[in-house]
Amino acid sequence: MLLFVVGVVVMVIGLGASIALHEIGHLVPAKLFGVRVGQYMIGMGPTLWSRRRGETEYGIKALPVGGYISMAGMYPPAQVAAGASTPRAARGRRMYATLVQDAQAANAETLDGVDESRTFHRLPVWKRVVIMLGGPVMNLVLAVVLFAVLFSGIGMQQATTTVSQVAECVLPAGSTATECSAADAEAPAHAAGILPGDVLVSLDGTEVESFAEASAIIQAHPGDAIPVVVERDGSETSLTLTPVENQVEVTADDGTTSVETVGYAGVTATVARIQEPIWVGPQTAFENVGAVVQIVANLPARLYDTAYDLFTGGERDADGPMSVVGVGRLAGEVAATDAPVLDRIAVMMSLLASLNIALFVFNLVPLLPLDGGHILIALWDGLRRAVAKLLGRPEPKPTDATKLVPVTLVVVVLLVGMGALLFAADIFNPVQLLGG
Repeated sequence: MLLFVVGVVVMVIGLGASIALHEIGHLVPAKLFGVRVGQYMIGMGPTLWSRRRGETEYGIKALPVGGYISMAGMYPPAQVAAGASTPRAARGRRMYATLVQDAQAANAETLDGVDESRTFHRLPVWKRVVIMLGGPVMNLVLAVVLFAVLFSGIGMQQATTTVSQVAECVLPAGSTATECSAADAEAPAHAAGILPGDVLVSLDGTEVESFAEASAIIQAHPGDAIPVVVERDGSETSLTLTPVENQVEVTADDGTTSVETVGYAGVTATVARIQEPIWVGPQTAFENVGAVVQIVANLPARLYDTAYDLFTGGERDADGPMSVVGVGRLAGEVAATDAPVLDRIAVMMSLLASLNIALFVFNLVPLLPLDGGHILIALWDGLRRAVAKLLGRPEPKPTDATKLVPVTLVVVVLLVGMGALLFAADIFNPVQLLGG
């Protein structure tokens, strides 16, 4: 139980660090471009601790589920003074007008006593885009670093070309026997003279660098005698191996299955951690980006499946969406498993890296209040300015995004609903990665 708690705490700290770096990605370019930043906060809810340095208040809040920086003039000043009664509000006090007024009032507070040149909305489009991209990019960079350390530093468990065990006989298909009988045929590797500790150098004249390559050659030669070179006690030894025929079930990409005849030798490889080239980590990170983009693109269908599995008790898709509760629970289970410490660290690093990929992709969705929504507005302003310049018209005023607050509220409600669904699913019908 203690190890489970340690795993959860480690993941919470990792999530907090990821959020902190995300907000630093916004904070640093904002300050470099001269924007006044009033607050830098990690978390949501009540403030646990804060301290003011210069013009910025830095703090930590109770819930590690987000963060924000407060920049002066995220939106241009409203044409109607904040708090004034608009004709629409006067006629019916409609919710739309009230929400817009509240947003304009909050925006006006950030403009109080601030030089207009230090407001976000007055920046050139490219600077606004850089500031808003800074957060998601920090998550991507962190994921790349974590995957690089995982693959090139710690290394990944792989079957090597060193032989661990050699079967003495070929047991019949479906047999539960643990020992050979006189009726069982001798295993090809044993008959060829391959010994535990031998290192496979080449098979059928082809040098091999991994057990997967050696296995592929063996499977491709059922019933054929092939030359094998092994390294034993520092010198190379030439042997002859004749794999026997073995029936295996193969699943195609379309889900259909078929039975194929492949070669079988009866050797088991030694598993060890292998450090991969430095580019494997970044490559894995970008492959994960593509996978998460597909998840986000199909999010409504995946959320429906999650809800269906929650209420029916069905097994959830391990590649489906998950809340921080689910990630924390998996981290706790990993920490509590009976496995080498390095293996547990590797899995938790992989979880944290994948979480940062999810933060990178999700924050770029072009909807307010996400970073992607602010980027879209900045690009829209840039397009309007370019068209005006092309047509010889005066430069248009920046887009007043406070008028989109009602739409933003709908997005927030949907995000809260999605979070509630995933929280419930992760508590009552969690993803099973390590067995039920």
